[in-house]
Amino acid sequence: MTSKERREMGLLFIADDQDWVEMKNARRQLQKLNNMDRSDFPGINSLVRELFGKADESTFLNPPFFCDYGSNIFVGKNCFINYNCTILDNGKVRMGDNCMLAPNVSIYTAGHALYPDSRNLGYEYGIDVTIGNNVWIGGNTVILPGINIGDNVVIGAGSVVTKDIPAWSFAAGNPCKVIRKITEEDKEFYYKQRKIDEEILKEIYHE
Repeated sequence: MTSKERREMGLLFIADDQDWVEMKNARRQLQKLNNMDRSDFPGINSLVRELFGKADESTFLNPPFFCDYGSNIFVGKNCFINYNCTILDNGKVRMGDNCMLAPNVSIYTAGHALYPDSRNLGYEYGIDVTIGNNVWIGGNTVILPGINIGDNVVIGAGSVVTKDIPAWSFAAGNPCKVIRKITEEDKEFYYKQRKIDEEILKEIYHE
């Protein structure tokens, strides 16, 4: 099998010439992206759509941003990626609609074996990460290879996500654990015990 075939199957691989062609192309695009006028929102969006495997005009990304291939990143509608996020996309990273990544979020599909012999020869792997719809990932969170995060999840800042997180959960910590379920009662609040005012509630729920 080729390196790309092994990579796409989640097997150990060593990057070959074709992999490096793809990564060099991504680095050229990232160099341009990370040096663009930060107020050129249409230009940034256009370049992100070229870089990613999937993104549309509703995608908003604040540079700087870093990745390996870009083509393995698939983003749904109305997604927001904030400053200084890193996605190591040896494997595929799929995000649903209405996802938000806070500053300094890192998503790692890439990794190496625990025992050093294969690492020392340059072998690595990529295992897909999937993030559902309406997910907010707090700042400085790290998501490890193979993780699945369900719909409507909030991950607290500074978390290290080592296991799957079920839908409608607030989870946080290192390692990240479910703190509680998100319920209808949470509709009334925006931060801890601070309530959303009536004017905004009516706008949100079209009352």
